[in-house]
Amino acid sequence: MAEITAASVKELRERTGAGMMDCKKALNETSGDMEAAIDWLRTKGLAAAAKKAGRTAAEGLVGVAVRGTRGAVVEVNSETDFVAKNETFQEFVRTVAELAVTGIGTVESLLSADYPGGGSVQEKLTSNIATIGENQSLRRSAVLQVGDGVVVSYVHNAAASNMGKIGVLVALESTGDKAGLEALGKQLAMHIAAANPRALTGEELDPSTIERERGIAMEKANESGKPADIVTKMVDGAIAKFRKENALLSQLFVMDNKTKVEDVVKAHAKQAGAPVELKAYVRFQLGEGIEKQQSDFAAEVAAASGVKAPERDPAPAE
Repeated sequence: MAEITAASVKELRERTGAGMMDCKKALNETSGDMEAAIDWLRTKGLAAAAKKAGRTAAEGLVGVAVRGTRGAVVEVNSETDFVAKNETFQEFVRTVAELAVTGIGTVESLLSADYPGGGSVQEKLTSNIATIGENQSLRRSAVLQVGDGVVVSYVHNAAASNMGKIGVLVALESTGDKAGLEALGKQLAMHIAAANPRALTGEELDPSTIERERGIAMEKANESGKPADIVTKMVDGAIAKFRKENALLSQLFVMDNKTKVEDVVKAHAKQAGAPVELKAYVRFQLGEGIEKQQSDFAAEVAAASGVKAPERDPAPAE
């Protein structure tokens, strides 16, 4: 059986909100597998939330740019938050976002694109790493475009103009008034930043995610002791609820918490006298999906100086 450390118990507590003993038991039951332990806690109704997706585990900036009916969002990572405040780093993020909105927009095409002033984006990035003295990377990018309508951007926790911790693009296809569409798009983008939908519609949710949720719902329902037909209905109900809460169009609009997003769009179309389609959206949150390595600063300094760091007592679980 894998060793269950105080650090792993602490991490599980932070990611789920469950009690220390419950986290320790979950890790024991799953041989130390963190993801399986999260699912185990959820099946027992002990996890307040599985917060992995919302955790910011890397530094840097998300940048956005919009030109006409086309918009782009990029994520550029750094090792520390200090670099995100560096003007040279910010200028690089701003320039890359502008290049993405006027070009193909993929990471590969961006890195090979010409950087203003000479050289490629990759060469400029390499130069910045040498100048700033910290590793950096262009992690991802996305582009949205409409034929007739607007692409609207929004940045949450802005560190500078058009860049911050969360960047959102919303694409609205319509022949209606562009100023009205811009206002609608901005509100929808703010909703997306706050609600973090997983897909545009329930049908577009990742099948593997649905199967994982179905397994958790089945485990919970089986523990109720109810007949098989009732268990099936309970599971189906849980999945329907999950789809509704995690698909953008069926989410309740954060501005009033009672109207579905799709109804907000329909109401605007009726008022504008022209059909409006919420065609697509993109939401980048800085560092999502990247686990930041824990480091012992004292040990690093000692190692650099050639001196053995004093041993510490293991940190107790909270």
